[in-house]
Amino acid sequence: MGENFLLSNKVAETLFHNYAKKMPIIDYHCHLSPKEIYENKQFKNITEAWLYGDHYKWRAMRANGIEEKYITGDASDYEKFIAWAKTVPMTIGNPLYNWTHLELQRYFGISEILNEQTAPKIWEKVNTVLSQKDNTVRELIKKSKVEVICTTDDPVDSLEFHQKLAEENDFHVRVLPSFRPDKALELNKDTFRDWIEKLSVITKTKIENYLDLLHALESRIEFFHALGGRVSDHAIDTMLFAEATQIEVNNIFKKALLGEKVSIEDEAKYKTFTLVFLGKKYAELGWAMQLHINALRNNNTRMLEFLGPDTGFDCMNDEQIAKPLCQLLDVLDKENKLPKTILYSLNPKDNESLASIIGSYQGGGVRGKMQFGTAWWFNDQKEGMLNQMKTLASIGLFSQFIGMLTDSRSFLSYTRHEYFRRLVCQLIGEWVENGEVPNDIDMLGEIIQGISYYNARDYFLFDSAL
Repeated sequence: MGENFLLSNKVAETLFHNYAKKMPIIDYHCHLSPKEIYENKQFKNITEAWLYGDHYKWRAMRANGIEEKYITGDASDYEKFIAWAKTVPMTIGNPLYNWTHLELQRYFGISEILNEQTAPKIWEKVNTVLSQKDNTVRELIKKSKVEVICTTDDPVDSLEFHQKLAEENDFHVRVLPSFRPDKALELNKDTFRDWIEKLSVITKTKIENYLDLLHALESRIEFFHALGGRVSDHAIDTMLFAEATQIEVNNIFKKALLGEKVSIEDEAKYKTFTLVFLGKKYAELGWAMQLHINALRNNNTRMLEFLGPDTGFDCMNDEQIAKPLCQLLDVLDKENKLPKTILYSLNPKDNESLASIIGSYQGGGVRGKMQFGTAWWFNDQKEGMLNQMKTLASIGLFSQFIGMLTDSRSFLSYTRHEYFRRLVCQLIGEWVENGEVPNDIDMLGEIIQGISYYNARDYFLFDSAL
């Protein structure tokens, strides 16, 4: 993992070192805590920075036979680190192996391989670095050359830390909210009525019918917009579409408010009508809408009851998505109210479908208005990234791709942008070697800088929030 890691030819090396490497980062989708950024958290040790909340690592540790006590249990932070170090050599072929060592190199200047033998020494070295004043959360962000961070926020979140960060003059990284209204759509969940009550409280609106709900959601979108929000995000685990009137949807919503479960057909009607309403609002404000499709979540009931959601027990879903997705996009497009949209599927079987679907709805004079989003979650690795990029290039315009995001809860994950950029340069370098594209370094460098940074900057228009 030297300076030419993942770069196998001179063109790739030139493109990475002269063009991609120096570009800033726009992290337009992540799960970082705005509270920790505002408070400028200083991690007490590497376990807190690396292993708290990282279900990628948790899954690997479980597969390596590590007891839950040393993953999410009551073992000491040192014991958990040793358990992770014991697992690292077993992760060869998994991106965790490369990510782990890139983070050790870039943030802590450590080039040693992490394993059970080197772990005590590395624990001391890393914790010494983390204890220094220039390695707080904000300093780690600045060292990574990050310009914009878009966190993931529920409509009922107060956004108080975004407001406080916006008022500061000595931290120039823009921390912006992203609108994630999943709980407004999941009317069959047991938590739905409690969430509606929270929405009522924060909007100072009594929500008694569906129109009240739409007004409340609209007011929260406008609040997010005022704080610089320019992106929404939706977890669409199963892609549904069903036409309905507002009267029908109002009756469905009222049933859910009474605590009744609704049919799959009624759920589809409610979700469709609500997504269409939201999409129109996003288009009006110039937002981008992200749809994360085909995850199958919380599969292990026993561990869900023990640890709760988002703890490493999800997988790829294999629902058919093309027809209902096109129906949703088409309803918005027919009224010229289709917002800029980024499509992701957790199942790579959908790659060709998504790459072809976006081509059906490009237009309006917006470069890359419809985006096939970067390889997501389980696909966020070398082959997954390359497959996504090759598919996009084969069917659409790779040159207009808005590139990488971290989708992470860790402040050390920005090396994933480097990993991604190296792969972009390697892919294009291979095309040059094969004689498929000209060896025009200036032209290729411009495309690479676009994918690394400029395309996202121009797509999201975060500067309009200044």
